[in-house]
This record gives sequence, structure tokens and C-alpha cells, in this order.
Amino acid sequence: MAFWDNSNVQKAEKATVGVLSGFKAFILRGNVVDLAIGIMIGVAFSGVVNSLVSDIITPLIPAVGKGLSDASTTVYTGGTLRYGHFINTVLSFLILALVIYFFIVRPVNALMDRFKPRPAATPTTRECPYCLSTIPLKATRCAYCTAQLPPTEEPSPARAQGV
Repeated sequence: MAFWDNSNVQKAEKATVGVLSGFKAFILRGNVVDLAIGIMIGVAFSGVVNSLVSDIITPLIPAVGKGLSDASTTVYTGGTLRYGHFINTVLSFLILALVIYFFIVRPVNALMDRFKPRPAATPTTRECPYCLSTIPLKATRCAYCTAQLPPTEEPSPARAQGV
């Protein structure tokens, strides 16, 4: 067992444990696991939508006496142009896109809007430094104590937006 007592082997073991612990922390983070689950559910849902379109929706669309699923034509090179299959694929894509938009994108955007901090409103009033009354921002004389006030500098649009 002299091999395991070697200092180089022990250093390699410690380095390997360090790398693998970092990998373990990466894999077990919540967003990686959530992404993997989302991809699996998306693949399963895609199969359901493809079956819905090819088995239920397109057979209802008449195309030269048969359902649209099997619609095809022979081209001058001798090949077959399966436009029914293409229409099935386009319909599947559109249904998936609608479901993703209405059940994922819109709710997430609404959630983000709810918790996003609102920009601060530009002030329209200020306090008089002498009598502490609230006066309009552009006022040069206080309406309450008649003290002459220095003009305020108005924020430029670039400064108000944080640029």
C-alpha cells in the first residue's frame, strides 16, 4: 500500500475532491435542476401537441378527399412533396408558441412588473428653508414667509433617467 501513502497521490486526491465538490454544487443549484425539469416537461408536452395536431386537427381539414396529414404531391424529379406534414409541423410550432407565451412569458412578466422597483417620481414641490412650508419647485419667493429663495436646478432628462 505504498502507492496510497505517496504525497503526490494524496495531493491529486485533494484536488479531485475540490473539483468534484464544485461540480456537485453547480449541479445541485436550484436553477440547473429547474432547467432540466423544464426541458423534460417541454419535450413531453411537445409530443402531446404534435399528436394533437397530426391526429386530431389536421385530419379534420379536407385535402383532396383525404385528411391533410397525408397530403402530398409528386414533383417533377420523382420525389414526394409532403406539404401535409409541413403544415402539421407549423401548426404544432404555433400551438407550442402560444402556450409558452400565455402560460410562461406573460405570467413571468407580470410577476417581474409586480416586484420591480418603481422609478422615483420627479418632485414638483420643495420646502422653504426658513419656514419649512411646502412651495412649488420653481418658486423664487415663499408664499408663507415671503423669504427670497435661491432658484433650484432642474434635473435634466438624462440625470432623471440615471444616465
